[in-house]
Amino acid sequence: MAKFTLLEVSGESCANCLTLLPVVNRLARERGIPVEHLEVNEQNADRVRALSVDRVPTLIVLRDGAEIARCTGYQPEEILSLWLDAKLEE
Repeated sequence: MAKFTLLEVSGESCANCLTLLPVVNRLARERGIPVEHLEVNEQNADRVRALSVDRVPTLIVLRDGAEIARCTGYQPEEILSLWLDAKLEE
C-alpha cells in the first residue's frame, strides 16, 4: 500500500497561506494522510529550491516520498478536495 504525504509550503507573511493551512490540515486528516509543513525561510531555502517552489502556497502530494502532483496558489476548499481525491486515487 502506498504511503501518501501532503507537503504544504508557505510563507509566514502570506495571507493566503495562513487562510489555507487549516483547510489543508482538515482535508488531509479526513483522508488519513499526514501533512508536512515547510516554511519558506533562510533555514529551509535549500530544500525549497530543490523542490523548485517559486510561489506560495504550494501543495505537493508525495507517494512513497516521490512527488506525484503539485498545486500552487490559493484554491477554494471544494477544488482542493476534488484535486486531492483525484491524486490519491491515481
